[in-house]
Amino acid sequence: MKTISPQVDPRRVRALNSVPDRTGPVMYWMSRDQRARHNWALLHACQKANELGQPLEVVFTLAPNFLDAPFRHYDFMFRGLQETESALRALGIPMNVLSGEPGTLLPAYATERRAGAIITDFSPLKLTRSWKTAIAERLECPLYEVDAHNIVPCWLASTKQEFAARTIRPKLHALQETFLTPFPDPEAHYQPSSLISPTVDWSMIADGIRANRSIGPSDALPPGEKAAANRLRQFIARSLQEYAEKRNDPNSGCVSQLSAYLHFGQISAQHVALSVMQSGSSVADRDAFIEELFVRRELSDNFCFYNPDYDTFNGIPAWAKATLADHAEDRRDYRYSLEDFEAGRTHDPLWNAAQKSLVGTGLMHGYLRMYWAKKILEWSASPVTAFETAVLLNDRYALDGRDPNGYTGIAWSVGGLHDRPWFERPVYGKIRYMNASGCARKFDVQRYIREIGRQDTLFPDT
Repeated sequence: MKTISPQVDPRRVRALNSVPDRTGPVMYWMSRDQRARHNWALLHACQKANELGQPLEVVFTLAPNFLDAPFRHYDFMFRGLQETESALRALGIPMNVLSGEPGTLLPAYATERRAGAIITDFSPLKLTRSWKTAIAERLECPLYEVDAHNIVPCWLASTKQEFAARTIRPKLHALQETFLTPFPDPEAHYQPSSLISPTVDWSMIADGIRANRSIGPSDALPPGEKAAANRLRQFIARSLQEYAEKRNDPNSGCVSQLSAYLHFGQISAQHVALSVMQSGSSVADRDAFIEELFVRRELSDNFCFYNPDYDTFNGIPAWAKATLADHAEDRRDYRYSLEDFEAGRTHDPLWNAAQKSLVGTGLMHGYLRMYWAKKILEWSASPVTAFETAVLLNDRYALDGRDPNGYTGIAWSVGGLHDRPWFERPVYGKIRYMNASGCARKFDVQRYIREIGRQDTLFPDT
């Protein structure tokens, strides 16, 4: 007799339609969490397939366009998915890729396969939520959503948009103990003895994708679950012990460099948290990192989940709109176009170096990304233009672009989200101010500029 796999906490799961389970293969529609290990959505799909006595398959839908992502991002994703497919096949679970509009493609495929249930992972972004709404209405089987990205399920952590980290922190910490648990191994008990589905031709899929190929692959980070796990081990062994003191110094190397892996779901934030908490680093270093990984990341998902204008100027707080409107006509000492910003043609060598890093590698240090966005506000024709410019450049170049963390960070930097009014000054109004002198007090700015300057081959001549 085959055993039922360990239960996933039912609070992590919600039904997106009211159709009951039926006899038929179970599908895990993989989207945001692209990994075979430490994945609550895959584990729930295994659990459902074992309960129904049915085989499980993983389906990945490749939309014609995802928020104008360039080829850099598709390359990172495809190479990671190739590794995930191999790991799934080792478990006896096939993976199939469907190319087309998910809202119509997945229901048709589910009907053809006579699916018994579909499990998917959670995302607060509008595009993926619209797909799920369309799919849920057309399916003849149930659609379940599992928050495999957050430690505490987003809809359970709070039922409203939170004002700041200080308001969501106690809610997350109150639920932390029951959700921050180890992961069982995935087990699908009713798989066929041999996989009929052929392996996915990822090279052919990459060749056929319609994306901006002028922004090519980055060699700054190797993609995939194994690379993510290796990076986590290196961070804990080499950098975590100075994180609290030096995390805002881009020269220190005291950053995890996990953001791209977390964005593509190639590593679990919950697994990262458990690994860090079990490390031998100081309490101060562990707590500083967990604050960023847990509280700040899940605050970002909360913002995007409950505010449909998360990616526009309309999504910022009313007080910030008012103060920026009061100073919209203030004189700007410098004013740059989108093209100037994109090419790193400003008067500020530090800003140009940060932009150069973003364009060349797809990476930018977190502290500098705040400075970068605030200077876009200071040097743009209007606050609305500044917000749009920051979103466009971050989504276009950053490996962790098109992510709740990115949208929330820009809304904080440009629009005072999760912050309070500060001393009033020209252009910024009461938005928190940052300048190059403040950066120089935190780290060796000239050293950073020199290091980035050695990456000339990564930055296009303009």
